[in-house]
Amino acid sequence: MAAIIISTNPEITQKVIDQLKTCYDPEIPVDVWELGLIYEINLTEEMDLKVLMTLTSPNCPAVETLPAEMESKLKEITELKSVKLDLTFEPTWTKEMMSEVAQVELGFM
Repeated sequence: MAAIIISTNPEITQKVIDQLKTCYDPEIPVDVWELGLIYEINLTEEMDLKVLMTLTSPNCPAVETLPAEMESKLKEITELKSVKLDLTFEPTWTKEMMSEVAQVELGFM
C-alpha cells in the first residue's frame, strides 16, 4: 500500500518524505517510509502538514517515542506552518505494506 499524498507543493512534500526517511522503527532497521507506516501526507497550500501513520502493532514499544520523534523532525522543515501526526491502526499494518526496498533489506524477497 503506497501512501496517499495530497499536496500542491512537490518540493516541500519531498522534504517531508526525506525527513520521514530519517526515522526508524527501533526494532526493525528500516525507516518508517519504506516500512509502509505512512498512510497519508496532506500538505495544504497554507503549509499545514497532517500525516496519518500507523505502527507495526498496537503494542509496539515505540508508540510513545516514534511519533514524537517524527513530529519533531518534521517541525525542522522551516516552510511548514504546522505539523500534526495522527496515529491509526486501521487498516492493520502487514509486511506487504513495505516497499520492495524494505522487503529486500529484511530478506522477504
